Amino acid sequence: MKNKMNNRIAFLPNSFGLKIRPLLGLMVAGLASSVAAQETNGLPASTVPDHPTYLRDVLPILMGNCSRCHNQESRFLYNWLDYGTAYNDRWEIRRRIWDSWRGSYYMESMPIQNSPESMELTENQRLIIRRWVDQGGAQGEVAVSAAPQNKEERIQAGQHLFASICAACHQPTGLGRPNVFPPLAGSDFLNADKNRAIGIVIHGRQGEVVVNGQTYNNSMPSFPLTDENIADVLTYVYNSFGNSGLEVTAAEVKSVRATPVAPETPAASSAPAAKNAFE
Repeated sequence: MKNKMNNRIAFLPNSFGLKIRPLLGLMVAGLASSVAAQETNGLPASTVPDHPTYLRDVLPILMGNCSRCHNQESRFLYNWLDYGTAYNDRWEIRRRIWDSWRGSYYMESMPIQNSPESMELTENQRLIIRRWVDQGGAQGEVAVSAAPQNKEERIQAGQHLFASICAACHQPTGLGRPNVFPPLAGSDFLNADKNRAIGIVIHGRQGEVVVNGQTYNNSMPSFPLTDENIADVLTYVYNSFGNSGLEVTAAEVKSVRATPVAPETPAASSAPAAKNAFE
């Protein structure tokens, strides 16, 4: 009897182990899947870079969704368009963009709730910033691609930049936001003076502007874009939304960048330079 009992006791752990191991394996796999699903909120993993970098992945998000407040002209907020500043403040960026948004951090989420940028910032973009911070905040390098060789290629490159940087305020349709951000669609102000438009993208703009008969008073920051970037995005805008079809080249942007900036008068800032078909 004693031998039988000992045999049963000796056999029980092995038998139990054989049955429990597959179950434990399923539990571990399920937990891993649950964690992955929680991190991506159900988004396909392929849509978020595994190792995002500042220059390639994060800076376009900051330019499109944070730059109205966090720019080089701000007196009270950090300029996140500068890598060193963003790197030093990266954990607060993560807490505000990810933790506050999910309700696990006590301060206001960013972008501020119900702002245009908050409505445009996607879950993918929030996750990219979270991963960038968690993985050490690498600066990386700008993705090198062949420069557009003709107008059609410039329009295609500009469309991507517009969607990443400009659409949060001016909307994917170019219609802007009433009483907040002026329209780019059929814009008399835009189509009247190409060099002025280039200068605004280079240097940013503050104060009142009259577009298609309506007054707007907001700010547009200066973006850290190359001459080629600016040429591409403006060529796209000029060839979209019912605008004039102009082309902007990198050489033209370089020339405007080298020209000293003259202070605008209220009249000059609110009226087109000359009559055109869009007035």
